[in-house]
Amino acid sequence: MSHFAYRNGVLHAETVPLTAIAAAVGTPAYVYSTAAIGDAYTGFAAALAGLDATICYALKANDNLAVVRTLADLGAGADVVSEGELRRALAAGVPPTRIVFAGVGKTRAEMAAALDAGILQFNVESAPELEALSKVASARGRTAHIALRVNPDVDARTHAKITTGKRENKFGVPLAHARDLYAQAAKLPGIEPDAIAVHIGSQLTELTPFAEAFACVAELTHALRADGLTIDRLDLGGGLGIAYDGGTPPDAMAYARIVRDTVGELDCALVFEPGRMLVGQAGVLLSRVVYVKPGDGRDFLVVDAAMNDLVRPAMYDGWHDIRPVREAAANAAIEPVDVVGPVCESGDTFARDRALPPIAADELLVFDSAGAYGAVMASTYNARPTPPELLVRGGDFAVVRARESYDAMLERDVLPAWLAPETSDRTRGAA
Repeated sequence: MSHFAYRNGVLHAETVPLTAIAAAVGTPAYVYSTAAIGDAYTGFAAALAGLDATICYALKANDNLAVVRTLADLGAGADVVSEGELRRALAAGVPPTRIVFAGVGKTRAEMAAALDAGILQFNVESAPELEALSKVASARGRTAHIALRVNPDVDARTHAKITTGKRENKFGVPLAHARDLYAQAAKLPGIEPDAIAVHIGSQLTELTPFAEAFACVAELTHALRADGLTIDRLDLGGGLGIAYDGGTPPDAMAYARIVRDTVGELDCALVFEPGRMLVGQAGVLLSRVVYVKPGDGRDFLVVDAAMNDLVRPAMYDGWHDIRPVREAAANAAIEPVDVVGPVCESGDTFARDRALPPIAADELLVFDSAGAYGAVMASTYNARPTPPELLVRGGDFAVVRARESYDAMLERDVLPAWLAPETSDRTRGAA
């Protein structure tokens, strides 16, 4: 989190004090660093130097238009899994020829939208999807360039809920069935099977699973070429993790060496779909302590952020470092506390028994490494408005998604005629 550092005792985003942001927009709020996004992207691109590589940012990590545009301006494409994400990528300026459409449940309407946009490829995940895409493409007089996403039955050694490359997962075509399905694809109208895709999970901190999966892809490439197919593009997915708890993240250069060692001699264009590694460390969730509640054995810091704002701890047991915005004194006593939100769920707990310096009511703190799977997964549970998102560049900051208002929340609901306020009891009785 080098772009979120203390300056004169106050935590800054680049050169903007987070106290200024809290004063301007309130809390909770997401704050993103342009410089951190840029460093992550250029570092990954540098590791892939010399390869025919297209980096397609996975919008599911953070789909804010300003974030996507920042990456597009650096040269990124987009990995999308819905028509909504497709529309966001296009609105942010991502060229359609750098967009990959993934996901197991693409509807025919989504296929049509992507075909009309002229995207690079569809990552097809089943025989029924392949047949549906053929019909949609043929009806529109278009050709869909496809990669079959293969499931290599490789354990990514990550959280069970974000593992996607094992036999029991819903994703991809079993490797043993891939050649037959490619043969079927080659005969279907409107389909051009010229690529292979694989993606084994998210937040991988070990590189060995990538080597195993990419070796499977290389073997399949040789087999399909022997069958007479032209395979000239490999989509190697994403999944590189970040260090949430201050550890050492996977090394991008070592990852690139695995790519070169396994598929580098196949003379294929390569597609990569990083998400978390590009934006995870580029954001924090800024929050304020509402109460310090004495507990039996340790205190509770009750903050104004909640699980509806940042669900990772509740959903994945995810860790986020927590820091006070006002830097603690070097000799400050460190005591264990539980950091909790106001939502009526015991699961609304960000940290248990976390060693922190004294933080009083009304003081600000941040949850680090919240740029990925934070705001994008937010909800209005307990009728809590979704927090604003801000982008910082140097000494400037801008609101790039406003806090949802209570009026906007209420306006989403429509009362039927029989419940409309102007309908009196007498009128209902007469009817």
